[in-house]
Amino acid sequence: MKQVYYRAAGGVVIHQGKVLLLDRPGRDQVRLPKGHIEEGESPVEAALREVREEAGYAHLDVVADLGAQRVQFEDSGRQVTRDEYYFLMRLRDEGQVERDEQELQFIPLWTPVADAAACLTFEAEREFVRRALHHPLDKKQHPPVQSPQ
Repeated sequence: MKQVYYRAAGGVVIHQGKVLLLDRPGRDQVRLPKGHIEEGESPVEAALREVREEAGYAHLDVVADLGAQRVQFEDSGRQVTRDEYYFLMRLRDEGQVERDEQELQFIPLWTPVADAAACLTFEAEREFVRRALHHPLDKKQHPPVQSPQ
């Protein structure tokens, strides 16, 4: 089986008590904005670019680095290893930029913070939403969500 390695970066964008998720109906997935880190690009630059490209939001502030993780999975007969970096972000304003046609496969969904993690398809991404909601810099605007007992 062919081995593939790459790095990706994305954002957990919180605005007015909601988290930006992306519905990807063609693959039956709900996910965070995230994508490949291009040559010469830092993880934070890639994360900002991916949110802009996939969701159309370009006016963002990076609040905190949420860390990184390595995920491994099989895809189309390949063994993929991906290092993922995530950043907590806030919108400066709600204006959107035009997206390329290929990015229209993603439908932005603003989901209440209490529901966001459960809506995501992948556990790896749920972990970063949990980190964002419990981040000390974010507690004033978005107190930690208590899990149902």
